[in-house]
Amino acid sequence: MKGRVVVVGDLIDDVIVRPHGPINVDTDTPSTIERSGGGSAANTACWLAASGADVAFVGTVHHDDVAHHRAVLAAAGVDAALHGSDLPTGAIVVISDGSVRTMLTSRGANVETGPESVSDDLLSGAERLHLTGHPLMSPSVESTPRDTEWHALLDRAAAFGVVRSVDPGSAQLLATYGPARFRRLVEGVELLLPNLDEAVLLTGEADPERAARALALDHDLVVITLGPAGALACSGDAVVTASAVPAPPPGPVDVTGAGDAFAAGLLGALAGGLDLPDAMAAANSLASRAVATVGARPR
Repeated sequence: MKGRVVVVGDLIDDVIVRPHGPINVDTDTPSTIERSGGGSAANTACWLAASGADVAFVGTVHHDDVAHHRAVLAAAGVDAALHGSDLPTGAIVVISDGSVRTMLTSRGANVETGPESVSDDLLSGAERLHLTGHPLMSPSVESTPRDTEWHALLDRAAAFGVVRSVDPGSAQLLATYGPARFRRLVEGVELLLPNLDEAVLLTGEADPERAARALALDHDLVVITLGPAGALACSGDAVVTASAVPAPPPGPVDVTGAGDAFAAGLLGALAGGLDLPDAMAAANSLASRAVATVGARPR
């Protein structure tokens, strides 16, 4: 790998619930329940480290959890710049049936992760800066917009010669925040990584290629993830598609974190100098590995 990738965003305690059958309302449903680390940005950082990248993560947890999460991330190969908060560490209950998951989310301390959390020292040693949309689009702890400050961070990164990428991360957040507003915020970022639902919201185009071409007017590279259909990329006039890699037997176990693994595979491969088709193949391969395990991080 070449230079360091700095990833900024949420760190979450995941509770993953896999019901053994249909959920029985107002009574018990036998389930397998596991706890693991989560948060889209933290997951991406861990998958980047697993693919061989030099990676730093910036996020926020409760004061009492800083040492624990720093150790967990260090064990995964991630250099963690964690900030402590009086708010509880974020938590998500993930209800997963293997191919579909429903998430009940409390972002907790993550609302305090802001552009000021990323120091110039981190940027000066980075080749790439990757942001997930959760902190960009969520209200700050004071419930005031921070668009100007986030845009200033992107400008600071550009001044250091850092390649910038953004994964919107949540169609629900994007719809609430405003697609046009989001496009203004990230305009000019070198790489945009939406899934298809997010790309449709951002462009009004239901066709993936038309959506990618519309977004590519503002970005050097747009890669739209398409779930089991793989991914589609657009750079200038060039369009590249990549088929998904089937999960190894017995097939998909839990799709939580698959998009984060794809982003990590793509970023790591591009940082390592691979061309776009090979980078997309590497990304799909890492996503395949993710859906074959329970939880959102490598095991």
